[in-house]
Amino acid sequence: MTLNNFIPQVWSANLLQNIDEAHVYAQDSVVNRDYEGEIKGAGDTVKINSIGRVTISDYTKNVDHAGPETLTDSQKTLLIDQQKMFNFQVDDIDKAQQTPKVMAEAMRESAYGLARVTDLFLGGFHTGAAAGNLIANDTTPLSVTTAAAAYENLVDLGTLLDQQNAPAEGRSVRIPPWFYALLLKDDRFVRNGVSTDVLHNAQVGEAAGFTVMKSNNVPATTGAKYKIQASVRQAISFAEQIVSVEGYRPEKRFGDAVKGLHVYGGKLIRPEFLAVLTANRT
Repeated sequence: MTLNNFIPQVWSANLLQNIDEAHVYAQDSVVNRDYEGEIKGAGDTVKINSIGRVTISDYTKNVDHAGPETLTDSQKTLLIDQQKMFNFQVDDIDKAQQTPKVMAEAMRESAYGLARVTDLFLGGFHTGAAAGNLIANDTTPLSVTTAAAAYENLVDLGTLLDQQNAPAEGRSVRIPPWFYALLLKDDRFVRNGVSTDVLHNAQVGEAAGFTVMKSNNVPATTGAKYKIQASVRQAISFAEQIVSVEGYRPEKRFGDAVKGLHVYGGKLIRPEFLAVLTANRT
């Protein structure tokens, strides 16, 4: 690659596309990205307004009804406060022995790295789930060792969301590989036509009313106490932007280098629409 052929706009768009392909927790079916808008840089904010519930009352024919109620509203701020970057180079000597695909592969690896950090950030919102939406906890995690237990705990997570009047449409759950392996042994999961091949954006099947997504980024403590999270996209709002991608020649090296800046932020908007199972694999 020569810098004369480097087009930042093209690389920026390509990088964001690669990030979208790698995202699990940040994909549109999991979080709400409706407020993303145009982010110019870290520190920008997104204002989210919400209207309170409207009162439903009885109507009596030929009787005056009460005057209109004044709706209450609230505003939450989504702060774009996360800033991550990458910076790599390809030496001129190495360039002579490689194909042009190497730089593209390096950009793809950068995208995967950024996506993983973002998923870990969003996975951390499990700490804000409503108190009534928790199955087990760090002190007394639930041991899940059978296929039946894995499936039935997904049913229980769905019940918690039902009790909070969460929408039935668009529910998803993020599970670690070992939990997925248990589900594969349950006929109720397999009968839905699940494939052992990972589908688009880590989607591996349907179970108990959820789109099931497999991820190695499920929050866990030293390989235990996994935080399996079920939600609808209205629960969390997220916004991101690749602010800059630059190609340059390092002053003290013979080689081509690329660096990029990724900014993003997220907020748990509806804690009642997020349910969490704390599970051990043994």
